[in-house]
Amino acid sequence: MTTTRYRCTACGNLTRFDVTATRRTRAFHHYSVGGQLDVEDVEVLDERVEEVSCRWCGNGRSVIEISEEEADAASDAEPGR
Repeated sequence: MTTTRYRCTACGNLTRFDVTATRRTRAFHHYSVGGQLDVEDVEVLDERVEEVSCRWCGNGRSVIEISEEEADAASDAEPGR
């Protein structure tokens, strides 16, 4: 599974983002005798990211997608690491 990483070019945030997405899934719904639902075997059939904004500064126009290598390099360059 490929994970999308983001970076805010306004404040440098690499870790906290609000992501609005529409997801279509198929899942097994298992109800206990008491009526408690347990959702199992969730398969994502389609997913569309509609909006990403930075949780730190609130900016949505400065958020970019980055590769894992870029994220690792930026994390290594953070002060105090």
